Amino acid sequence: MSLKLLVTGANGQVGWHLQRTLAPMGEVMAIDIEQVDLTDLDAVSRTVRDFAPDIVVNTAAYTAVDKAESEPELARAINVAAPEQIAKECARTGALLVHYSTDYVYEGSKPSPYEESDATGPLSVYGETKLAGDRAIMATGCAHIILRTTWVYDIRGKNFLRTVLRLAREKEELRMVGDQYGAPTWARGLAESTTIILARLLERKSATSSWQSGLFHLTALGTTSWAGFAQAILEDYEDLLAWPAETGEFGGELKAKRVVAITTEQYQTPARRPRNSVLSNAKIQAAFGIALPDWRAQLRLALQDAIR
Repeated sequence: MSLKLLVTGANGQVGWHLQRTLAPMGEVMAIDIEQVDLTDLDAVSRTVRDFAPDIVVNTAAYTAVDKAESEPELARAINVAAPEQIAKECARTGALLVHYSTDYVYEGSKPSPYEESDATGPLSVYGETKLAGDRAIMATGCAHIILRTTWVYDIRGKNFLRTVLRLAREKEELRMVGDQYGAPTWARGLAESTTIILARLLERKSATSSWQSGLFHLTALGTTSWAGFAQAILEDYEDLLAWPAETGEFGGELKAKRVVAITTEQYQTPARRPRNSVLSNAKIQAAFGIALPDWRAQLRLALQDAIR
């Protein structure tokens, strides 16, 4: 009997890659807002029940961090109520739910990487709703794997990498926050790692007849600031200009050659962000043998992927 996998957020950064990495595992049904409105809980339940998946991978989320401050109800509907409804359906059938969470659940003042056991303390509506979603999933009693990640980017979609390249074509110099730290994590690396985790969970389930559950951090290794990330994008992009590339977003010279680091106070936003978004990967390495590459190595791979 073929494995059935349901992926939400199909057009998002991670969801797009998951459709490809999960395909060898079984039948993949990928849905996005065009197919199912996540604020319609009846539609959410109906979709899960009709497809009857063995595994649901929920990448869908309200991720507009600043806009969430003025749209808390919508953020809560998508980040709390929808995953809770999916989790209830999984609990009913015994399906496994894989759900992605965020570093924004932490307050960000810890001087070292955050462990899964550390106290949470979100600073924003986005962080509050993502934390509430994590807790709602756990409370249903469904089998679940919650993966908290940070600073996700890709060569498609709306993200920091593409924003930097756009700005670098318009400006001579970029000003980016230099006192917030994290690990930029490529969406494809998350999708590939998720697929490996699922393969190992299936092996264990065949031996124990039950799914393993848990909360894990999954990010690239290493640490940088937003300013450091932006500078690396400019440098690696310039290094790859000699490669054959199509004209367009990932081809041609950039105006900007350097990045000036500014403080959080100099870049005011509606939502507060954690200063330290670095997450420890020790637990997931021990549980599944998963270790993503260093963030700079991932960035170069992503840019190479863009110009092939």
